Amino acid sequence: MQELSRGSLLTRECFGLSLDRMSTMAQATARVHHVEISLPEGLVIAGLIAALYAPSLARMTVQWWRDPDYSHGFLVPLFVGFLLYQRRHELPEVPLKPSGGGFPLMIAAIGLLLAGTLGAELFVTRVSFLLMLAGVLLFFAGWKMLRALAFPLAFLALMIPLPALIYNQVTFPLQLVASRLSSNCLEFFGIPVLREGNVLILPNYSLEVVEACSGIRSLMSLIALAVAYGYFVEHRLWARILLIILMIPIAVASNSLRVVGTGMFTYFWGPQLAEGFFHLFQGWLIFISAVVCMLLVHWMLTQVAPLCRKSSV
Repeated sequence: MQELSRGSLLTRECFGLSLDRMSTMAQATARVHHVEISLPEGLVIAGLIAALYAPSLARMTVQWWRDPDYSHGFLVPLFVGFLLYQRRHELPEVPLKPSGGGFPLMIAAIGLLLAGTLGAELFVTRVSFLLMLAGVLLFFAGWKMLRALAFPLAFLALMIPLPALIYNQVTFPLQLVASRLSSNCLEFFGIPVLREGNVLILPNYSLEVVEACSGIRSLMSLIALAVAYGYFVEHRLWARILLIILMIPIAVASNSLRVVGTGMFTYFWGPQLAEGFFHLFQGWLIFISAVVCMLLVHWMLTQVAPLCRKSSV
């Protein structure tokens, strides 16, 4: 009996040791899949990235301040911060599995930063910042965390100003379209107007459809607003994409309406209404009308789906 009791005790001890070893191995495996970065290490990594991209980010911030076409850039990081705060309880639940695929992304980001700095191409250096963020996330947190933060990371691209080459190629055709629409509308209302390129010649004044009146200024802000709005209120991918695409004609039409209003006020009440506070106030009024058009378009899209379902049935 004593030998049996001793054997059972030995068995229990061995079984307990095996359980302890299994729990230790499980904890080690969990540490591999859940790599924790301490606060000092995270601050060091963030500080290195900030020091590396400080000149590029500083220039971009100055451009936001000086160029009204990209003044919405100040709101983009704030919106991304709001998204991260909103998901503060979900992100810690995402399993961390670091991937070596982030290292090539970081090397590519540094290469783009060097190429953009040597070539004086600000757009390349700013894009490399987003690539660096993606590489760091992938290297330290893995694919699942990168997918979880894909939308906030992609939304940051809307804060980057377009390169001058693309900006000029887009702006001038928009100026011609806006001036053509405006001249047709003025003629429809019986106001004599002669169009020469992007200049509208009235009997008492000449209106030039400049870059700001082409729609490009409101277009960049409206696209950022449409992306944010679609993320919160629209779950259908095709509806989100269509809403973003429709911002182009809405921006052009709204700015053409601004030019038409300016032309009418100038013709009937004098050129002083085409400048100063009234012109600025009219711009804000037209932007609000464009936002209302975006909401109206989304409402129409929500009404189309039920009708299509009924017709298919």
